[in-house]
Amino acid sequence: MTRQRTHWHKQGLKARLGLVFAVACGIGLASCDLPQNPVTVTPVALPPLPVLPPAPAPVADLPRSDASIALSQHYQRLQAQLLSQGLLRGDGGGPDTPFTDVILARNFINIALFDEYTTTNGAIRQQATVSTLRRWDVPIRMNIDFGATIPAAQRSRDTASIGTFAARLSRLTGVRISQSDQDSANFHVLVLNEDDRLGYETQLRALVPGIAESSVRAFMDLPRSTLCLVIAFSDGSGSGSGYGRAVALIRGEHPDPLRLACVHEELAQGMGLANDSPAARPSIFNDDEEFGLLTTHDEMLLKMLYDPRFRTGMSAAEAAPIARQIATELVGGPA
Repeated sequence: MTRQRTHWHKQGLKARLGLVFAVACGIGLASCDLPQNPVTVTPVALPPLPVLPPAPAPVADLPRSDASIALSQHYQRLQAQLLSQGLLRGDGGGPDTPFTDVILARNFINIALFDEYTTTNGAIRQQATVSTLRRWDVPIRMNIDFGATIPAAQRSRDTASIGTFAARLSRLTGVRISQSDQDSANFHVLVLNEDDRLGYETQLRALVPGIAESSVRAFMDLPRSTLCLVIAFSDGSGSGSGYGRAVALIRGEHPDPLRLACVHEELAQGMGLANDSPAARPSIFNDDEEFGLLTTHDEMLLKMLYDPRFRTGMSAAEAAPIARQIATELVGGPA
């Protein structure tokens, strides 16, 4: 059995643990008092991106259980509440969310070099823990698997949005991301209603041979407050091993905007940005739900993660000075 290192991220509305700026200052980044180069983000339109072909539609949409319908109603109310508060922004950041090269470098260390969850005695618990740099050193073969109760129209929309975002991630990171069948895929995106998820354990074990029982239980015993999740696995036992497999779960009961927010966060985290930080802004890697879609700041984090000056398995102390250099280049030079 292949030994695997598992990296967790869950998205929910409860507070998550994050590392404050002072942590990054203590592991090799420039002092908090150094001059900073401010950035004011002006959103720009992205060029059209290729999408995956629509998935085959079932002969007829299957009925859903009362529990799944109740979840849909709950998430509709949740989305309405968030939007009424000006949250789930999709503008990528703007004049109200400036950041500097120093801030970008610190956010990178906090998000890419720490894990949000840890496993203790077979149980997964939330605790920010220093880790190593994780990323994909092999091409990603992505498969989208829809539960039997996902309607045909939703399958078509989700296939297009996931394909578009996967192409964007590929462009930002340089990692080849292609569509694959389930048997040969190494990144599985599961769009499941509650009725589908509760019967998915056998398929999950088949997708990830040797998956830890703690990961299976977390997938199967999912509280309503967990909107979506991704589990990424490193092949081999060494700390320098890159990702070899990932499984993302998107709740099918979400309304379209909330479901798209889950796609953005879980697929981006599955690339190696494994932690959240309350200091990250403008960013989806923050539990405050201000931003629902990938921001310009987050695009820079992805570019940094896959910069060849880093190597998979680097420690936070090794990565910190390189992160500051790359952040300064991306922002446009020191103040």
